[in-house]
Amino acid sequence: MQDKHVVIVGGGFAGVEAARALARSRVRITLIDRSNHHLFKPLLYQVASGALPAPDISVPLRKLFCKQKNVTVLMDEVQTLDVQGRRVHTRSGMLDYDYLLLAAGAGHSYFGKDAWAPHAPGLRTIGEALEVRRRILRAFELAELSRQERDAWTTFVIVGAGPTGVELAGAIAEMCNRTLVEEFRRIDTRRARVMLLEAGPRVLPTFAERCSSDAAHQLLALGVEVYTGAAVTRIDESGVQLGDRSIAARTVLWAAGMRASSLCAQLAAPLDRMGRVCVSEDLSVPGRAEVFVAGDLIAREQDGKSLPAVAPLALQSGRHVARCIEADLARRARPRFHYRDRGMLATIGRDRAVAELGSWLFAGRLAYMLWLLIHVLALVERKRRISVLWEWAWSYFAGQRGSRLIVDLPPEAEATSET
Repeated sequence: MQDKHVVIVGGGFAGVEAARALARSRVRITLIDRSNHHLFKPLLYQVASGALPAPDISVPLRKLFCKQKNVTVLMDEVQTLDVQGRRVHTRSGMLDYDYLLLAAGAGHSYFGKDAWAPHAPGLRTIGEALEVRRRILRAFELAELSRQERDAWTTFVIVGAGPTGVELAGAIAEMCNRTLVEEFRRIDTRRARVMLLEAGPRVLPTFAERCSSDAAHQLLALGVEVYTGAAVTRIDESGVQLGDRSIAARTVLWAAGMRASSLCAQLAAPLDRMGRVCVSEDLSVPGRAEVFVAGDLIAREQDGKSLPAVAPLALQSGRHVARCIEADLARRARPRFHYRDRGMLATIGRDRAVAELGSWLFAGRLAYMLWLLIHVLALVERKRRISVLWEWAWSYFAGQRGSRLIVDLPPEAEATSET
């Protein structure tokens, strides 16, 4: 009997985990991604703030699967999905499949204001992280040159106070207060303003209220200005508008929303307001048992709450899809998917973090050490773990960030659809 063909769209956590879990199965796997690497997205903000070089949080997909002979990696872009004919159409051609896993991840949502995007880049790819780093470092250089616009160049606005926004704000504040203090002559980087804007009532809204309060206090201790109930009404090259208040800022960063891959709309399945797929209990598309969805694209409730778009969900859902395919091959009933919430963490700066692990809530140095340990262990390769540990140790004890080159990216800067 010919091996079943599994097509996986997306080389992020869910796609990679599903492919690995099928290593011993009698299937052929084609893994498609627009980039050639797997990216550890929880540490992207560290690349953006100069704490880590980009190679430390990424690994080539071909290297990951060079010894897994049932996987073929294609650096390609999926254009259309034909679920009736069981075909995937890419830029380079067409592939038939027996099983399809859509794990293409999510992009930024500007809530219908896409004209804001050039003025407020987000943080989901290495290309975007390098662009954010370029804007932050360039702002200090131009502040050193300009007297008239010095305040605008040294005002940094982050829109959205989820984990990414909180971590970015803390990292930029530490750069201002520690890393760059002795490097400029005409400006005092400690006088820079870091503003964190959140439309909701509190920072880290998905965390417990105590963690949210602890995070806000730690941000304030770093000098970050935290504004809740602050809905942005305009973003342009001059800065940000909040109702009738204008903020002059040349560096605005977006961490406020996400929208699912446009490929979800081609599955002929019900979608939620963010474009995610309302999946069945085994993560298949309703009416299409051979089509699965994983990671950020899942719209499903458990215990009265929507499943969070986080790395643990992507990993668990990828493994679950593999188990369902193996169950089909063995002619067993498919298992139901149940997400195991192992907690949430967010770091704010050196010895500053919050952790929510079940009913256990931590803040400060203990939460920071937990965050370091969990993220180092989660990196795919041992070599990356050693490199990241070294960079963090240097940053912790010396107060320096080793990756602060300003790199001008070409217009076609890297993009990726991984989850």
